[in-house]
Amino acid sequence: MTKKHINYFLICFLLLFCSTNGLAQQVTKKSIVLSNYLLELETEYEVKFSFADNDINDIKIIKSTSSTLESILDHIRSTTDLTITKLNNRYYTLTNTTTISVCGIVLDNFENNTIPGATVEIIESNTARITNLNGEFYFDNVPKTSLILIKHLGFKPLFIEAKELANAAECKTIAMGLSYQKLDEVIVSQFLTTGLNKSIDASIELNLAKFGILPGISEPDILQTVQALPGIKSVDETVSDINIRGGTNDQNLILWDGIKMYQTGHFFGLISAFNPYITEKVKVVKNGTSAVYGGGLSGTLDLQTSNHIPLTFNGGAGFNLISGDVFGQIPIQKNLALQVSARRSYTDFLSTPTYTVFSEKAFQDSQVNSESDFYFYDFTAKLIYEINPDQNLHISLVNMSNNLNYLETKEGNNSPNRSNLNQDNISVGAQLKSDWTDSFSSDLHFYYTQYSLDALTISNNETQQLKQENLVKESSIKLITTYKLKENLDWRNGYELTETGIENRTNINQPPFISNIKGVIRKHALFSEVQFTSENNKFFGLFGGRLNYVENLDTFKELIFEPRINLSYELLSNFKTEILGEFKSQVTNQIIDLEQNFLGIEKRRWILSDGTTLPITKSKQGSVGFNYDTSKLYLSVEGFYKTINGINVYTQGFQNQNQFDGEIGSYAVKGLEFLINTKNNDYSAWLSYTYNKNEYTFDALIPASFPNNLDIRNSVTLAANYTIGNLKLGAGLNYTSGKPYTKPDENKPIDTAVFPNEINYENPNSSRLPEYIRADASAIYTFRLGESTKGTIGASILNITDRKNTLNTYYRIQEDNTIETIERVSLGVTPNASFRIHF
Repeated sequence: MTKKHINYFLICFLLLFCSTNGLAQQVTKKSIVLSNYLLELETEYEVKFSFADNDINDIKIIKSTSSTLESILDHIRSTTDLTITKLNNRYYTLTNTTTISVCGIVLDNFENNTIPGATVEIIESNTARITNLNGEFYFDNVPKTSLILIKHLGFKPLFIEAKELANAAECKTIAMGLSYQKLDEVIVSQFLTTGLNKSIDASIELNLAKFGILPGISEPDILQTVQALPGIKSVDETVSDINIRGGTNDQNLILWDGIKMYQTGHFFGLISAFNPYITEKVKVVKNGTSAVYGGGLSGTLDLQTSNHIPLTFNGGAGFNLISGDVFGQIPIQKNLALQVSARRSYTDFLSTPTYTVFSEKAFQDSQVNSESDFYFYDFTAKLIYEINPDQNLHISLVNMSNNLNYLETKEGNNSPNRSNLNQDNISVGAQLKSDWTDSFSSDLHFYYTQYSLDALTISNNETQQLKQENLVKESSIKLITTYKLKENLDWRNGYELTETGIENRTNINQPPFISNIKGVIRKHALFSEVQFTSENNKFFGLFGGRLNYVENLDTFKELIFEPRINLSYELLSNFKTEILGEFKSQVTNQIIDLEQNFLGIEKRRWILSDGTTLPITKSKQGSVGFNYDTSKLYLSVEGFYKTINGINVYTQGFQNQNQFDGEIGSYAVKGLEFLINTKNNDYSAWLSYTYNKNEYTFDALIPASFPNNLDIRNSVTLAANYTIGNLKLGAGLNYTSGKPYTKPDENKPIDTAVFPNEINYENPNSSRLPEYIRADASAIYTFRLGESTKGTIGASILNITDRKNTLNTYYRIQEDNTIETIERVSLGVTPNASFRIHF
């Protein structure tokens, strides 16, 4: 039986082999080199073909079954794209043309409806047209090797080779797939000024390409612009030390192209470190954060540069009274582009009125007779590579630096104190976006960032040297997957691994002291969330959570769950309510060196949680808000409550009796944010009010509860902008109630029972500074320099009235055993001007 089956198998195999071999021989027999085929046709039909050898050398063709010469020639045309011209009854010419005519009909692949208004672009020639009402398009003289890109809102971009659309008896139909990418739905088209939008998830999006004007800003400064929003201020008047709902600056998560940034400012926080002309959009989240984000107890700022390949080279350059910059977006190939930007200050060789005011504020605590040499720079680059229509790779690089050399000569001392302070940050990141199916996509992120702070002070006739260093190294990989369960229901999942290493070194030669503290924390995070939007857009819901496993390689391990919720519902026409809530945690904080400051300049050094002196810092926040929005009026009110646990006094900037205690505690903020904004196409005016009650609780201190260092109870902004043709004008007034501080005891200001003597203080933060009032104005004029080039001139003034607002007051004991009062005041009248060209 077995032998019989084997025989049958052999017979079948031989029959299959013979038939296949015969078929292959038949196909091979029909395939022929075109030049040989033409010789056969010349003999059979008594004609002559004229052609260039290079045009047909590598062309093979299957013989036509037709018996007429014209049919055979049509077959050659359709098969080879050759142009065959009949000169007379005997002679023909064959040419291999480099251009062709193409046409097509664009349909959707769901219902096969035609798609009018789709953009059809010839990549090589940068020419484009849109489909007509029947979804049709036509092009002449198109290079045969061209790639055609077809785009339309709501559909996936489609690439097709030009030769696929040529030499057809009728236009070819092209089916486009529907795009299921979830876009942020905007519920406020203009919020305060053009380019500021509020999304359905309650986040604020800043579109810098469409940005209008705000008071006191002659150019868009990212970190200064966000302070126009209710609940976001800076108590020390910097653009990088931002306090969101009463939180410290280190409790903000700031991302640039998905990379966590540990340095955000130039000139000690007075200038944003991010170039606004290469940044496409900024997303600001105060509560209800997506589970995709980790850290950022008080808020998240997500900065994104453009991910699109430009059709042509474009860019710009400009300068103001502090720095000059240049940027460009450069298409390299049809699927490859490069973005670059560079900026540098010229403060080390040119003194301007703006630099003078900035310097006076930065160095106001230092002695007279001082000289400074300061400059900063930043550089960014981004490579955009469209691997195919469904996969995109982005690689980003940013480098920024601050450099200060300082000489300070005290009265009666001919030997100056010499100091150097350098801040450097270099970061690189990559992102791979992939659409695997119409309903499933993934987003893979990786980044490495390194931040360093180096300070050197040489004093006492150059006999004493103090060197301080702070080094942060962090790497992270994150995978996000999105599955579309239904048209309006998305399910996101992901995993993130982050390793952070921080080192703090201090070295003093007299008296000898060396300290080197290192730490490494590795954090694993699993996250998942579901996002639902009703068909009528009346309801939006985001439910999710994040599970963190935190491991300090030396001291502790901890598992933390962080639920998130974000809901909004349109109760009535134009009237929505929002309910937001979140749990968060973070393992990095900043020590604020105020007592041992660097010639009056505050230094902030990053440290890691160790589980004892500084536990993992955790927050809980909930808020309820109501919005009313029409084309001319926007009205919102939002109440919130937030608690932060696991803080250390070292991270809060105390300058009183609690400065060196190292106690662990918490703070709680409850507040109300109100905004009314009236607007039309020409103007926008708004009034915002914020109430915060922010209190510490430290069980080991007396009293245990007292106002937070950032307890600004009342904050009011009244501002407007107006557009007249190409001229934009802005003016505004800012008011905040006084910041708390601690006075020495009036009856016994100095405690002489201890050595060295100490100041006897009143209860912590029992006094208030005077209120802060500042008026600002700005103007921007745009004009044409050519067909594709425009210029802008901008001017701005901060603190028009030159009011001396007190930002901080603290005390120290002098050598004669008396108390010195130090007051840090705000910027005086600060003018700035800018000129830019865009091409």
